[in-house]
Amino acid sequence: MHTGMLYAAIAYLVWGAFPIYFKALHGIPPLQIMVHRIVWSLLFVLIVLAWRRQWAWISAAFRRPHVVAGFAASALLLSVNWFIYIWAVNNGRVVDASLGYFINPLVNVLLGFLLLRERLRPLQWAAIALAATGVAWLTWQGGQLPWIGLALAATFGTYGLLRKTAALGPLEGLTLETLLLFPLALGYLVVLTINGQNAFVGAPNSSQWLLIAAGPITAIPLLLFAAGARRISMSLLGILQYIAPTLQLLLGVWLYREPFGGARLAGFAVIWSALALYSLEGLWKTWSARKQAA
Repeated sequence: MHTGMLYAAIAYLVWGAFPIYFKALHGIPPLQIMVHRIVWSLLFVLIVLAWRRQWAWISAAFRRPHVVAGFAASALLLSVNWFIYIWAVNNGRVVDASLGYFINPLVNVLLGFLLLRERLRPLQWAAIALAATGVAWLTWQGGQLPWIGLALAATFGTYGLLRKTAALGPLEGLTLETLLLFPLALGYLVVLTINGQNAFVGAPNSSQWLLIAAGPITAIPLLLFAAGARRISMSLLGILQYIAPTLQLLLGVWLYREPFGGARLAGFAVIWSALALYSLEGLWKTWSARKQAA
């Protein structure tokens, strides 16, 4: 269990530090960063598969059209999520991006109710209502919906829902997703190169190496997360997941000096209260179930 906690915590710490990585690539257009992330992620996972000699699943997956269709949908959601996050970070909206991953657990619960017909307990409904109140407050104070956070939460929540019901594991799933996106990514890079607009070509060596590093930076925390999730309870995993958005928020406020005044803090505080209610309810439910089993 301690090993599982370590794996999951490292994964969330890496995800929480993503603003530092993407800020270092501020000279590269967000769409090009996303495309390089696809290309180098595919190369990295193929190297891992070659090392593990884990190829048999590929032909089996492509013989099942519904599996390919499901992963095409999840690949599209993942790429949209990546693009919005990269754009937000490089346009001084790290705090807005962190909001998406704070409310993501509650979006998952709501999607489970709407699409999987899962029954929600009263305190879960209360947590969702409280989070909606916080979002409404931020909308009223800001004069517009916090669309970055909502879009990130919606795309990643729906992506998680598709992966929850998918037939492949984390490594195989990421491989298939990037494999399906690769022709589009490669074609886009070829067009950019022909038109002299490929930022990778004229970028400093440091930026080129950072783009290449997008492969392991994307895949390694995902594999660590999967390894950790197998070793610890979902309730503990649910608490650890707040490491990433908390670190992102701290980076946005303290390192990048993004505005976070009293009105905005109040909205986040309401959402944090909803998350606390949701987490405590889950822990109490788990404890009660274990007590009854004993």
